Amino acid sequence: MKFIDEYRDPARARALLDRIRQVARHDWTIMEICGGQTHSILRNGIDQLLPPNVQLVHGPGCPVCVTPLETIERALAIAARPNTILTSFGDMLRVPGNSKDLFMARSEGADVRVVFSPLEALQIARDNPSKEVVFLGVGFETTAPANAMAVHQAAREGLTNFSELVSQVMVPPAMRAMLSSPGNRVQGFLAAGHVCAIMGYEEYEPVAAEFGVPIVPAGFEPVDLLDAILKTVELLEAGRSGVVNAYGRVVSREGNPEARRVMQEVFEVADRPWRGIGVIPASGLVLRPEYKRFDAEKRFDVGHIAPQESPLCRSGEVLQGHLKPSDCPAFGKECTPQTPFGATMVSSEGACAAYYRYHRNSNT
Repeated sequence: MKFIDEYRDPARARALLDRIRQVARHDWTIMEICGGQTHSILRNGIDQLLPPNVQLVHGPGCPVCVTPLETIERALAIAARPNTILTSFGDMLRVPGNSKDLFMARSEGADVRVVFSPLEALQIARDNPSKEVVFLGVGFETTAPANAMAVHQAAREGLTNFSELVSQVMVPPAMRAMLSSPGNRVQGFLAAGHVCAIMGYEEYEPVAAEFGVPIVPAGFEPVDLLDAILKTVELLEAGRSGVVNAYGRVVSREGNPEARRVMQEVFEVADRPWRGIGVIPASGLVLRPEYKRFDAEKRFDVGHIAPQESPLCRSGEVLQGHLKPSDCPAFGKECTPQTPFGATMVSSEGACAAYYRYHRNSNT
């Protein structure tokens, strides 16, 4: 299949690996931001095929993983209300709160539904005018346009029974926070191709210039990822920073102007807490004042809920590239997909789930 098979071609992959081995003369640590890229890297064994002096660490680019615990607890509190329908993507329903997840709440009688789009949640609101319908909207810039459009459309139609519990975050501030951290190990980034398809890569250029690092927008297939790793290593070996686009068939410098327009119309930038990391300044999106009537946090008065994380979960260190999942003492023992401590073991894009699924441990 065009644009699939050619990016899974073993001959091209071997040639790129050979070139990486030739170019990489020093030790380098590269972070892939996106959880989808993490799973592709482990599924295809790329982490084990790279030369030992090129190490990949896994970033906070899993939207389910970085959604703060208080958002889950607020969603659970809303779901427990009578005449309320709580909707979200399937992964979010499995993320553990302090005592249960949203699937457990549904088993106890709450009306909790899996949807594939916020516009589907909007239709549920139209079909159930006597009930409050809430969409738990999480994600990076990839999901923000659709979440914004649902609010925009609800306002346009005058729907009064629809709201969103918003937990939108953005990639560049997270990069800045990691690069500013005293324990930072990251020397270059593979940027998430789907985020760049929306936002472009212009916003990464100031980050690359300020911190002197290469940032390479990358796809998700093996050849995409190896090509991006090669470009990153070439820049590192040459002592160069900047942004080099390795996903040109999808990503442009300016991104998708219409998607960015609707985001900016509905959302504004604010400080945001990230699960396991803490508050990152100006890293999130919240509803603008003219759309605050669609803010479920305020509508249901759940903003005061602020639970504590388990001290046994070290997902924050995993998300910042300080720790490999298999180095966590609880990994694969107390913490498994069946008994997860945190979202990184639950999400289909979580690094801990990827290590567990693809049998990576500290001895491999």
